[in-house]
Amino acid sequence: MSGSPAAKKSKLSLRETEGKIDWRRRKAQKKEQKKRWKEDKLIRQLEKRSRVVEVEEGRAKVEQQMEAKGRQYTLSIALPGSVLDNAQSPELRTYLAGQVARACAVFCVDEVVVFDESGEDARTVEGEFKGIGKKGQACVQLARILQYLECPQYLRKAFFPKHHDLQFAGLLNPLDSPHHMRMDEEVEFREGVVVDRPCKAGNGSFVNCGMRKEVQVDKQLQPGLRVTVRIKSQNTESRVHKGVVVAPHVPRTEGGLYWGYSVRLASCLSAVITECPFKDGYDLTIGTSEKGNNADHAHLPPFRHTLVVFGGLQGLEASVDADVNLDVTDPGALFDLYLNTCPTQGSRTIRTEEAILISLSSLRQKIAAVFSEQTQ
Repeated sequence: MSGSPAAKKSKLSLRETEGKIDWRRRKAQKKEQKKRWKEDKLIRQLEKRSRVVEVEEGRAKVEQQMEAKGRQYTLSIALPGSVLDNAQSPELRTYLAGQVARACAVFCVDEVVVFDESGEDARTVEGEFKGIGKKGQACVQLARILQYLECPQYLRKAFFPKHHDLQFAGLLNPLDSPHHMRMDEEVEFREGVVVDRPCKAGNGSFVNCGMRKEVQVDKQLQPGLRVTVRIKSQNTESRVHKGVVVAPHVPRTEGGLYWGYSVRLASCLSAVITECPFKDGYDLTIGTSEKGNNADHAHLPPFRHTLVVFGGLQGLEASVDADVNLDVTDPGALFDLYLNTCPTQGSRTIRTEEAILISLSSLRQKIAAVFSEQTQ
């Protein structure tokens, strides 16, 4: 009978057995859940660590890009002021100077050295040019036009009063370099001139940076000084913008921007090298001549400051002969490399303004190769 004690006992033992199996199963399930929870926790920790690593790698990559963005090396060129003697009128002299300036801007030249190859005293390259005379003082005129074109348009009235040298400079093509800003451009760096505006002691100075409002900088400076300014804030509600004065090379070394060229006068060819403004001098000097080695086969060594020298109407030989400080007759002995950048020229002569374009175009990829090798 189903209601007998033996049947009841068997049913009870079956339930106990089933209950014991359920308990073991639950225990195993809990153990499995705990294991999965630990695995999920470990996965979350690993994902968190990987995200942190990715962020750190991203920051490092950005820093590397910022470092790579800046340009640490400089490119200088030197040419004699006598190249203007190849022009027959004031208009043509001015236009020739404009061609040189355009070439310098296109190829990101940082320094232009104008030297005298006539063998006259060093004082002849200083002072004011008074028109085209017998001596001409072409060095001064060329330097002044180069400086005028490099200067941003909104600063020219402050630094270049009306002058005979600049009579036709307004007809020249503009350089349109990155530091020639428009009024409403929002950029990090700007060129400016310190204005004569009263400012409380300790509050710095006011600078005209070609904007609708003046920029208040952190330093007390003399009015009329040209400065490079890093714009910190351009608050439309404030009466002035805020900024700090930085070194002229900062836009190049930190921002990777071409920031125009400086102009230097030298009394002779040797002074171009000996009066170098850089602390350690030029570590790579290149002379250009049709008598030089084929530039197509040349390889540039690593450098920080390079100088490319161009001759005048009679070539570098005339500059060497006119320099009393030099005892050599071969110009190639003065340079690390002596190159012919147009070995298959079809004309008997290449004008200096043409040689600048040809040579800088030929050297551009070689310079880029030097620094691409250093970054690898």
